[in-house]
Amino acid sequence: MKENALLKNISRYITLTEEEVEIFKSFWTEKTLEKGEYLLRNGNVCRYDNYVVSGLLKAFYINAENGNEEILYFSIDDWWASDIDSFSKQRVSVYNIQALEKTTVLQISYHSFQKLLLKIPRLERYFRLILEGYLGVLQKRIIYNNIYDAEYRYFDFLKKYPDIAARVPQYLIASYLGVSAELISRLRKKNKSS
Repeated sequence: MKENALLKNISRYITLTEEEVEIFKSFWTEKTLEKGEYLLRNGNVCRYDNYVVSGLLKAFYINAENGNEEILYFSIDDWWASDIDSFSKQRVSVYNIQALEKTTVLQISYHSFQKLLLKIPRLERYFRLILEGYLGVLQKRIIYNNIYDAEYRYFDFLKKYPDIAARVPQYLIASYLGVSAELISRLRKKNKSS
């Protein structure tokens, strides 16, 4: 079952009883996206929290000033993909989430999520820890963008996220890092010649 991957992820943080596991499984539905299909479009409310079982997603917005796509994050197997603000407040999202390859997610609706937390209160701890981890990564990204140059950020990205780097086109990595695709190309050539 697809839920086993999510349950394995949860077991790294908390332990559920067999009864809780059965309750937990009843709340999730599976969705498969083809490459290019959207999980979320800006202007819509994020109705589901999504756990990526397999595949690759990008979250992005379109810069109103220049029309460029700006990557917020990538999600691969065993990661989450949602607009947390839109989901938790049930308000309109400002960004998009799109499949870069065929992707399978497990979804839970906002109302089901609230019911699940009432039925299995210890899941509050799990989701708090997941959010704390996400917040830490986001804070580091802000700091890195402010104090490190593009070269350092690029090679740090390759080191930290080799699975993503192997599956994502360079121009999208450039967008994520806030640099030009040409700069990434030069850095790659420089690295190969070293």
